[in-house]
Amino acid sequence: MITGDLNPNVMQLAELAMEIERSDNLDWGMLNVEEKEAYQMMASNVLEQFTALPNDEEAAVVALATITKLLVENFVLNLQLKGANNVANGV
Repeated sequence: MITGDLNPNVMQLAELAMEIERSDNLDWGMLNVEEKEAYQMMASNVLEQFTALPNDEEAAVVALATITKLLVENFVLNLQLKGANNVANGV
């Protein structure tokens, strides 16, 4: 449940996430999905999941666990990409 002054909509969440992503500069050219569409789909999914939670404390714990999982996933994928690049470059 998201209550009080903190009640973002899908567009606000997607725009904020896109703003954060600008520092990572992901390559969207090889993908069959538009950047804005991807962010809006994910923001919609996140809002749907979090508004279903019974209280803000539970939502905070789920948010922290989700962030941790995504960071670990990103870390592993980046290591795999670097390993693939190293193999391709003969390192």
